[in-house]
Parts: sequence; C-alpha cells; structure tokens
Amino acid sequence: MDFSLSGLWREMGLFARLVVIVMGVMSLTSLLVLGERLVMSFKSMSDSKVFAAKMASLLASGDLDSAADAKFGKDIGYLGRTIRSGLVAYKGSVHGDKDLCFESVARALERQQARELAVLKRGHGWLATVGSTAPFVGLLGTVMGIVTAFEKMAASGSGGLGTVSAGIAEALITTAFGLLVAIPAVMAFNFLAGWVDARAVDISESSNEFLDLVARRLAEGPREEEEEEGEESEAAA
Repeated sequence: MDFSLSGLWREMGLFARLVVIVMGVMSLTSLLVLGERLVMSFKSMSDSKVFAAKMASLLASGDLDSAADAKFGKDIGYLGRTIRSGLVAYKGSVHGDKDLCFESVARALERQQARELAVLKRGHGWLATVGSTAPFVGLLGTVMGIVTAFEKMAASGSGGLGTVSAGIAEALITTAFGLLVAIPAVMAFNFLAGWVDARAVDISESSNEFLDLVARRLAEGPREEEEEEGEESEAAA
C-alpha cells in the first residue's frame, strides 16, 4: 500500500473522501475569514487613530457644536462613528434640560458601541464553529475508517496487519486533518477575540471621556448664559 497523501486518497472510501473535502472547505473558509477580519479590523483601528488626533484639537476648546459640524468623511473607524453618534445626540438635544441631554448622549454612545463591537466580531462565530467541530468531523472519518478495516477483515477472513492497514491509515489521516483544521481556527479566534476586547476598552474609555466633556459643557452653559444676560443688561442701562 502507498502511504503517501495521494496513495491514501486513492485508498479512501467515499465517505472518508467527503469528510476530507468538507474539512478542506472549512479550512479554506476560516482562512478567508481571518484574512478579511485582519484587513478590516486594522484598517478601522488606523482610521480611528487619525480621527482621534483630529477630533482632539476640536474638543480641546470645548466647542461641541463646532465638533459636531466638522466633516471627517466616511473612513473614521469604530471610534469615530461612536463619538460622532454622541455629538449628533448632543446637538439634537434640548440643552436646557441638562439631565435629558446627558442621558441622550450616553444612550447614543452605548448603542453605537454595541453596533461597533458587533461589526468587529463578525466572522468570529465561524472560526469558533470550525475550531470546535473540525476534530469531531475528523473523528467521524476515523470511526468510518475503522469500520472499513473491520469490513475488510471480515471479507478476507483473516486479521493480519496487511488486511486492516488501509482502514487504519484512513482513520488516522482524517483525525490528523481534523486537528490541522481546528488548531489554526482556534488560534485565530482567540487572537481576534482578544483584539476586540482591547478595542472595547478603547471605545469605553473614549466614550467616558466624551461624557465628561459633555457634563462640563452642560455645567458651564448656564453660567455663560447668565454672563451674556448680565452684559446685555449693562449695555441697556
């Protein structure tokens, strides 16, 4: 018997070949998902850094209305979309009711954060599925390989190693294939999950800093209006 990959493929039964094809598709798809997630995630992180640098200069003066009117384009990353949702909520709120305005901004930031995390986690479910099921798919091929070995043993009427070697080899190769598919998928899932958790902390910290800025701006609002009214009264007198 030829124990090379091509030789084992020729000796495999139909069911074992189907198992190998299914695992090949799972492996290829998981690699495509990993590549797409890496490109999109790191691009979004780069866009977020650019947005943060531009927005920091606008927010330094505390003029949130001007920051809300600023145009940054579409590529602003997960951080840009989150902060922009807060700016839109602030501009559309009634500033006279400070509590309502603050709560509106906080809810907008929370909703957008949930959306961004959902986008960043896209495809993770498939990687987790491949990592958890591929060994069992390979085990299924192993079981069928052992069944094939016993069938050949029964057909030949003898139990020599030559009789069962093809079935045992078929069983071992499907098990190995399942592990080769599962291990990279699990590693990719763990890496991306950790990366998303780190970005969740970044978004949360930026949202809290923005809320602090909104709270200070709302607290300063009445004093500025009183000063303006006092100046108008002095001018009229």
